[in-house]
Amino acid sequence: IAALWCIPYERWNNAYSFMTGVLLLLLFYAGAMRTGRRLDVARIGFYPALMLAAVTLAVTFSYAPGLSARFLIYHVSAALLVVITVSAVRNGEDLKRLCAGAAVCVGATGAYGIVQRIQGVKVNPSYVDLKVNAGMPGRVFSIFDNPNTFAQVLLLLLPLVLALFLTAKRWQWKVICAGIFCVGGMAMAMTYSRASWVGLAVSMAVFVFLWKPKLIPAFILLCVLAVPFLPTTVLNRILTITNTADSSTSSRVSLYKAAIEVIRRSPLTGAGLGTAATQTYIREFNLYHDKAPFVHSHNFYLEVWIQMGLLGVTGFVGSMLWNIKNAARAVRHSGPSVGRTVAAAAASAMCGAMVCGLADFLWNYPRVLVIFWFTFAMAIAGVKVCTEEAK
Repeated sequence: IAALWCIPYERWNNAYSFMTGVLLLLLFYAGAMRTGRRLDVARIGFYPALMLAAVTLAVTFSYAPGLSARFLIYHVSAALLVVITVSAVRNGEDLKRLCAGAAVCVGATGAYGIVQRIQGVKVNPSYVDLKVNAGMPGRVFSIFDNPNTFAQVLLLLLPLVLALFLTAKRWQWKVICAGIFCVGGMAMAMTYSRASWVGLAVSMAVFVFLWKPKLIPAFILLCVLAVPFLPTTVLNRILTITNTADSSTSSRVSLYKAAIEVIRRSPLTGAGLGTAATQTYIREFNLYHDKAPFVHSHNFYLEVWIQMGLLGVTGFVGSMLWNIKNAARAVRHSGPSVGRTVAAAAASAMCGAMVCGLADFLWNYPRVLVIFWFTFAMAIAGVKVCTEEAK
């Protein structure tokens, strides 16, 4: 998994995720011949199953079924990874190995992002409004082609790195994990991705609240004390979040209007699975009127709705709330353990992703889709370990 996520964008093929899912499934069954273990499908829950059904129906009722078909493979790849991850995890050590894979991805891509900054990144006008963000350097993207995508990967995986740091027994591993976390944090700042910044802040706050609520006042104080030490470009970028003069902010209005119009026309089925089908639907019905091309609606919930219909957005929101609630309950009723810490970290990453999703669509790149569901699976696996330890 670590190797899969460290392949540069130029050499990446989305078939790798599906091939990896099939390979892991075969390896699981090969091991099951000796141990007698089975896929733990029951732990996945009703809402994720509902969403997978919605994904399948979204291809069937798509406005452009041919364009939607290939996106089905991406979601099947993610579903395979969820089932195998939840089924394969047996104890806290397994969870730590998976967190270590996430740490490898954060460390490698984060270090490369910092190298990009040192070498210099050309300012891309399509990524930033130069009038409002004058003097801001180019946004690093590491191996992921797009700075927002890189920031979303860090948003999902940094909490798992923090969990690995907290559960490491040897001080050498703690030092390594702390270094990786700092490298990932620095790279996150260099992406200048505002939605992911807010999402990571929420994620860290939720993690502290779940892990040790007594530390919330200290966490808030630390955040306040850190503000004066932030680079000027970062502070200026934060101040543009609500600035309607920023074209990146103002352009979202027309995107939201187009998405809402799709929902008004097809509330039950949407336009079809995948961004290609929704782009075709919006273009042929002339629902979007702006200079920049329509790529996606820049809102997680609207985009899921226009792609998968009412059933899809219900399954998606239900899955997130169900998983976060179960993880929070397991953290509350469990003693200090690896399962408890990982469940808190993965649930906090989900909370951060949900907040980030208010201003961006995290599944625009299929590789982020797979990483998202891997983090989702880590929350379920953490709860599983907590339950087994309690027994």
